[in-house]
Amino acid sequence: MQFFFEVALSGLLSGLMYSLVALGFVLIYKASGVFNFAQGAMVYFAALAVVGLMDKGMPMWAAVIGAFAVMILVGLATERFVLRKLVNQPPITLFMATIGLAFFLEGLGPLLFGSEVRPIDLGIVDEPIMSVMDSIGIGISKFDLFASGMVVALVAVLALFFQKTKVGRALRAVADDHQAALSLGIPLQHIWAVVWGVAGFVALVAGLLWGSRNGVQFALTMTALKALPVLILGGFTSIPGAIVGGLIIGASEKLAEIYIPPVMQDAFGGNFGGIEGWFPYVFALLFLLVRPEGLFGERHIDRV
Repeated sequence: MQFFFEVALSGLLSGLMYSLVALGFVLIYKASGVFNFAQGAMVYFAALAVVGLMDKGMPMWAAVIGAFAVMILVGLATERFVLRKLVNQPPITLFMATIGLAFFLEGLGPLLFGSEVRPIDLGIVDEPIMSVMDSIGIGISKFDLFASGMVVALVAVLALFFQKTKVGRALRAVADDHQAALSLGIPLQHIWAVVWGVAGFVALVAGLLWGSRNGVQFALTMTALKALPVLILGGFTSIPGAIVGGLIIGASEKLAEIYIPPVMQDAFGGNFGGIEGWFPYVFALLFLLVRPEGLFGERHIDRV
């Protein structure tokens, strides 16, 4: 039972890392009603900006500030040269635009900052907390705990931003109906610029954490795929849903990797390793059949 709790806890902490990437999707979807395919590329671009600026002699803190400024510029440029031209266009048009943006960032990042794999040292060692290990016998990684604290703090700030601020309420109005928001005097271009800037900041935090764990490399772009099951479970419009979905996916994939292969081998023989890679997508697919809008998503009822 102790081993079960250790695996589940490790999965929960890893799931919060997935939630961080999912947050970027939620922010863009809430403001524009479109799935931002470029979020994974933004995570990669932000991490590349940090290590690229450090390679030019900047200290870590200055490189992070510089990368934040770069991501703000990316958000403003996206609004100015892409989204502003597509106001009131069908969602599929905006989705295709984000695909083009993803390929653009994936090519621009290595061109500006180099493509070799480089580490990011946040000063947090990925090792068990010995005091916890000695007291309850469960290994909790220092890095996982630090990353989880970062995610929880960021989510709390974003939730307050959307619920309590004038800009946050305007963002929700724009997400409901672009044309109605414009008729009420809400500056659509300004709102989109703000939300893309915030999404760029979230991508920077995700890039720092994932880059510290796995190194800054092109594979960071694939973190967006890990966020898809999280979004399906939590709902595309819910910030708390991104957290809950991440916790469910993180814990379930770790437990599935440990406990399903022995059962499958006993029943069918052969090797059933690698379940962690595909189990979240199968789980999300089954969940879609039961609740397509997600746990915290808005239920849409069509009247005939």
